Amino acid sequence: MISIPFLDLESEFADFCGVNFCIGVGNGLEAMHLVLQAWGLGLEDEVIVPSNTYIATWLAVNYVGAKIVPVEPDENFNINPLKIEAAISSKTKAIIAVHLYGHPANMDPIYNLAKSKGIKLLEDAAQAHGGLYKGRRVGSLGDAAAFSFYPGKNLGALELRLSHQIPK
Repeated sequence: MISIPFLDLESEFADFCGVNFCIGVGNGLEAMHLVLQAWGLGLEDEVIVPSNTYIATWLAVNYVGAKIVPVEPDENFNINPLKIEAAISSKTKAIIAVHLYGHPANMDPIYNLAKSKGIKLLEDAAQAHGGLYKGRRVGSLGDAAAFSFYPGKNLGALELRLSHQIPK
């Protein structure tokens, strides 16, 4: 049974990100896995991912049976848009852009390349709640996005800190 406050959170988080929908699942890995599965990715497909990321990004690709194609980072430690095109093959079906350490990936060139090639773009925004890229919230920059509320993440850590403040 899903409680009303949980449904309110989904709706409010979607509004916060500037998107139409938000669906809560167990964790960021599940979210990415479910998106890739919904897109029909499987054994013959390739997914471009940053070489520098948390293992969950790679595991989501592994869970659907697709091949992981790593791309090196830029100076902000996010996937380097200038190196993505060389990694694309006829089997590439998706790119996962990770917004690492609260810093959004350079999304314009990634988005434009993905659209020009007919490739899906998934944002791993687990470490970038509320992050802005050129005035737009992360989570609204690709075809889908995955967030995480795990306590060690940026938002989870903020919630933990606020919940332990001493009243005045």
